[in-house]
Amino acid sequence: MLKNSIKLFIFAKNNFLKTILEFFRNTDPVLGAFYATLFTWGLTALGASLVFFVKSMNRALLDGLLGFTGGVMVAASFWSLLAPGIEMSPGEGFFKVIPAAVGFGLGALFIFSLDKILPHIHINFKESEGIKTPWHRTTLLVLAITLHNIPEGLAVGVLFGGVAAGIPEASISGAVALAIGIGIQNFPEGIAVSMPMRRQGISRFKSFWYGQLSAIVEPVAAVVGALAVTFFTPILPYALAFAAGAMIFVVVEEVIPETQQDRYTDIATLGFIGGFIVMMTLDVALG
Repeated sequence: MLKNSIKLFIFAKNNFLKTILEFFRNTDPVLGAFYATLFTWGLTALGASLVFFVKSMNRALLDGLLGFTGGVMVAASFWSLLAPGIEMSPGEGFFKVIPAAVGFGLGALFIFSLDKILPHIHINFKESEGIKTPWHRTTLLVLAITLHNIPEGLAVGVLFGGVAAGIPEASISGAVALAIGIGIQNFPEGIAVSMPMRRQGISRFKSFWYGQLSAIVEPVAAVVGALAVTFFTPILPYALAFAAGAMIFVVVEEVIPETQQDRYTDIATLGFIGGFIVMMTLDVALG
């Protein structure tokens, strides 16, 4: 009985994935990037909606989920972005890795610059960063998570743009795998915005609203990334590495340190490992 149930589940899952991939193959890639990031935004909203049912979340669980987020982002940076970018680069040896190295560095510097300029505050509500502003602390928290989501949307868009440009190393299945992985890790990001706001006494609706709003930048970044690669195909290896560098900067500078604020560092680390495995499996299996 259990064996038959497992077989039925695998059959249903495979058919569902085939349907999804067929849909994106028959859709304009730029529009596909938009649809894919609507999905990632939707999972952020789903995570934020938990605020309607609970007022707070166990810190150990939150740290584990944030660790999971970091693991997905790191795995996606290599398997979905850096490795394909290096593979499609011209030249041999040292020259082959130059586009990835340059793009990776520029992506990190881009988020570094935004981090210094854009006013924002982290989940613990302790200290604001960026230029000084009279904006409310909840607005600053939303801006912090929005900063996370820019490279995520850009990464999905760049892969779909590579498909539109006809680059063999860029596949619809790889782009969909990346969107699924980012969507999964967006769920805890929605929680990470809405729950702290609720603990601060903000209404459930406002906490949800700000939580889902943090990911609305993803479809915009995805379309920009897809169009840029479509019109300027030679930048694709640089663009893939750029998105990877931006995501790694976010993980190292914000996501991982946030999980080290309490005594649940081991849980956060296990969450990171789990997230890495999930994203690696998705990319290899689907890509």
